[in-house]
Amino acid sequence: MSAQNIFGLAAEFETHADLVRAAEAAYARGYRKMDGFAPFPIEGLAQALGKRRSLVPLLVLLGGIIGATAGYYMQWYANLVDYPMNIGGRPLHSWPAFIPITFELSVLCAGLGAFFGAMFFSGLPRLYHPMFHLSEFERASQDRFFLCIEARDAMFDRQMTREFFESLRPVNVMEVPK
Repeated sequence: MSAQNIFGLAAEFETHADLVRAAEAAYARGYRKMDGFAPFPIEGLAQALGKRRSLVPLLVLLGGIIGATAGYYMQWYANLVDYPMNIGGRPLHSWPAFIPITFELSVLCAGLGAFFGAMFFSGLPRLYHPMFHLSEFERASQDRFFLCIEARDAMFDRQMTREFFESLRPVNVMEVPK
């Protein structure tokens, strides 16, 4: 397989602790374009892979603020500017009446920000991944743990990366075709 037809190298591990140790060692070695695959969430794997904090909480906050502001402004504009109605001498700008709609729109926009932010930053929907070419990868949803270092990584060298993986004593080291 030529260098242009390879996505990267993947190593298969038996335990989640082995995967985290391998990810830490790969990050310490200088690899940055890598990903871990496991059948369940692993505490500390994202940090071991060198992933930074997510921007999703910031999007949720901004969505909530925008929703609340838009909801309040919509009611204020409708009651004071566009169609003011003085019924029974009540004030036009009755802010306590505006609270339920303001709250509901803040929750709606925060929820939409969380959903679309999580989808965007996780790269979903992704119907295809080169790791699907490996028959062994089926076990990633059952009982095996995989670490893949991509060929586009600046430190990637097919032979040196394979030797590095083999020094970690994985179950198997495989080339991942594109």
